[in-house]
Amino acid sequence: MKYIIFDFDGTIGDSQALIVKTLQDTMRKRGLEVKSDVECAATIGLRLDEAFVQLFEMSAEEGMACAETYRAIFEENKQHLIVQPFPHVLETIHTLHRQGYQLAIASSRGSDSLFGYVKQMGIEDCISSIIAGDLVEHVKPAPDMVFKALEEMNGTVEEALVVGDMTYDVDMAHNAGAKACAVTYGNATREELKNAEYIIDDFAELLDILQVK
Repeated sequence: MKYIIFDFDGTIGDSQALIVKTLQDTMRKRGLEVKSDVECAATIGLRLDEAFVQLFEMSAEEGMACAETYRAIFEENKQHLIVQPFPHVLETIHTLHRQGYQLAIASSRGSDSLFGYVKQMGIEDCISSIIAGDLVEHVKPAPDMVFKALEEMNGTVEEALVVGDMTYDVDMAHNAGAKACAVTYGNATREELKNAEYIIDDFAELLDILQVK
């Protein structure tokens, strides 16, 4: 496997607290029932408008309106709730880059936010392709992000590995014909991720899977 495609939220960045709080603040702002932390966390990985549609069975138009409110609140909340990388993420990404692996990030997050976090973590020079939710027609679990990332890296699905923390990531990989590696420290349980070819508890275990010295 030469081409590694990472999810961001729950895989690279520990953003659950920020996302859940912003979802709940959005619900309060729009007069909606405030869902629990668990219910909110279960939507991480979906595009924002789709998360609200799933939570409230609302129309696509209402979902888009909620997403706009979310983005405004997010700009304020992110000043107080900092997204930090999970343990061993940065070191592992730098090691993989030095070893010649082509690395990409595929996230349902919007471009401005995603590119900002990649730069904040100092890994932009290691990443060959960044695919945000607003750059494809169909987001996870559709395979579009995988195909677009591989196109930008001149890679093939046979040599690709998708790394993520949600069933959306595993399904996206399989829908594209690629293998999946699930991380257990994010927003889903080991049982929920059982369909992945690999399951790891620490990001650095990727080096063992890829047999990187």
